[in-house]
Amino acid sequence: MALEKARAAKREYVGDLMKNKNVVACGVGYKRVGGIVTQEPAVVVSVIKKLPPEALAVDEMIPRFVGPMPTDIIETGVIRALQAPTDRWRPAPGGVSIGHFNITAGTLGCLVTRGSDLFILSNNHVLANSNAASAGDAILQPGKYDGGFEADRIATLEAFVPIQFETSPPTCLVVSDLVFILNILARLAGSRHRILGYRAAAEANLVDAAIARPLAPDLVERRILNTGVPRGTREAGLGTVVRKSGRTTGFTTGDIQQIDATVRVSYGNAGTALFQDQLVAGAMSQGGESGSAVLDGEGYVIGLLFAGSDSTTILNRIANVTNALNVSIAS
Repeated sequence: MALEKARAAKREYVGDLMKNKNVVACGVGYKRVGGIVTQEPAVVVSVIKKLPPEALAVDEMIPRFVGPMPTDIIETGVIRALQAPTDRWRPAPGGVSIGHFNITAGTLGCLVTRGSDLFILSNNHVLANSNAASAGDAILQPGKYDGGFEADRIATLEAFVPIQFETSPPTCLVVSDLVFILNILARLAGSRHRILGYRAAAEANLVDAAIARPLAPDLVERRILNTGVPRGTREAGLGTVVRKSGRTTGFTTGDIQQIDATVRVSYGNAGTALFQDQLVAGAMSQGGESGSAVLDGEGYVIGLLFAGSDSTTILNRIANVTNALNVSIAS
């Protein structure tokens, strides 16, 4: 009952909390006191940097309670989409370096099926270059950052779920024309200021996900390094012990510390994107591990890793991933 109250409070107040420029995520977890996890549900507010009250304006302070529920403020730094290094594998299992030919490198998560077809599962920003790719583009293993080039092509991009960035270039001709005219008028008036038009995202994202079609079935395998062949999918809850195999730190473990999280993720020059219904784990990943499949202790996939900071790891719920791409885990 208390956990549901925390989820309701998070849903009610997340919009106001996320307006704070220091806040990068808001979810539901157990409150920590002196570094020790209690059994008290709370609305967990992640901030770029914890600051003393005297350094904050009144409207920048996080309230101690939202509705009837206490808040728990944790410092995570900026949350970024994760990318980086590895070796060449044939056949390639989950947990190794992979990437679109125009990115650095990420991680091959696992294999999925759609009917009788077999695909590689990873992130949009790993396989589809953050929306900038086209179906049929070359996927390299290892990724380009790790020395991959044309001869290392292992698959072609099949499909991806577009990431809705918070702002992007306008597609409306009326707005484009209006911006053009107003900037001419500003220049004629001697002003050095200019107006930029942009398109705001209509809604938050659920997943950063894409699939690629192997050039041949024997170039990949269903095994994930250090964890074996997945048994299927399952939901994770607070405290679920999880594990992953990724390119940079290899096999690591952690636990789910927040559920139902709303997170703002930086994609560098591509912009920022807001995600909802995410899982948050601790420090179990580093750059280069985007796309890793995250499993529970019994070998079921519970999430797709896509972002994090030095102290936190962000996962898409696997049910949202498989539903969006209409695929099943190859178990």
